[in-house]
Amino acid sequence: MGADTMSSRAIAGSVSRSRRDFLREAAGLSLGAALMSASPFVSAESVRRRRKVIVITFGGGARDQETFAPEGQENIPHLLNELIPQSSFFTQVVNRGILGHYVATASLATGVYETLNNFSAVPPQHPTVFEYFRRDLRRPADDAWVVAPSNGFNRIGESDSRRYGSGATVVLPKRLLQAATAGTQVDYEHLLHDNYETPLYTPQVEGNEFELQQMESVLKLSVGDFLAHARTLASPDELSVYIAKRLMALFAPSLLWITMHDIDIAHSGAYSLYIDGIQRTDRLCAELWRAVQSEPEYAGNTTLLILPDFGRDADQDSGGNGFQHHRTGDIASRTTWMMVMGAGARSGVVYDRPVQSIDLVPSLGAMLGFSPVDSLGKPINELL
Repeated sequence: MGADTMSSRAIAGSVSRSRRDFLREAAGLSLGAALMSASPFVSAESVRRRRKVIVITFGGGARDQETFAPEGQENIPHLLNELIPQSSFFTQVVNRGILGHYVATASLATGVYETLNNFSAVPPQHPTVFEYFRRDLRRPADDAWVVAPSNGFNRIGESDSRRYGSGATVVLPKRLLQAATAGTQVDYEHLLHDNYETPLYTPQVEGNEFELQQMESVLKLSVGDFLAHARTLASPDELSVYIAKRLMALFAPSLLWITMHDIDIAHSGAYSLYIDGIQRTDRLCAELWRAVQSEPEYAGNTTLLILPDFGRDADQDSGGNGFQHHRTGDIASRTTWMMVMGAGARSGVVYDRPVQSIDLVPSLGAMLGFSPVDSLGKPINELL
């Protein structure tokens, strides 16, 4: 047992060092210490009140050989050349929980490794970052939003904790599109495919009527305009980014969470589509960051965090299917990365010590000034 643990740690450390060395060489990042003085994150209440935070989950999981390894760098030109040089980059973010997309995203959002059924329409068991944020800081409903690609994410905005309950408004662009196209002859199938891992299962979604009825009054978007724009898009994630940018322009929420999911088409077994998903996610992350710079409410006071929910199986693991799945729980599946840029972030610094994915929520709490009392993670010192 001890030998296996040490072996896993050694492998994870090797992955971390490979990412570190590659980024230092290719992107010019410097090696950061675990703790640094004169932190750029300021705790003054006036600064916290203005701070905006956007979280993008690089959903679906992508391996180093298709991203940060030398042979994969051509797939992430925007991250590598545009975003990473502006960021603090963490090379070793470990997910010790269940490797399913909904449950892993719920764990990211609660700071606890959730154990719920990945394919059930249930809320997280523990309070979410959105509930902490709204209750502790007394923020209104329109200050916290989630834009999610899959119908299975409809409950991610708030837990079933009786102590909380008022969290984020969840927008499901694909569900809006499905409701808006009911009875039409226009083919939007490429935007409506819901779950690449289990395509025959779609959880029951609540609140659909409200979402469709409120699209014009809340998003200031007619059904006709929404459909016309959807026709120009190639993927569900593009639709999500379109909605996210509209929310930014209309409400300027202080906490915005966007889950990407195109990469998960890898479950189909088509390597070329998996690569397309990585390249598109790379482009959309940069597009969101440019939108931040162009919106007066966001420019100069926004922290953007990008991180995968988890990775994918290694080719050499006999228990998996390589890029296609994430079922083995090996190091390639569990060891990912995170970049943090914008307000308060140190540019061009790489950290290779291990942190956990559940450390995200307490780190956001330290940035924004709320207390995630049920989280089991720890604030990342380099971000304090």
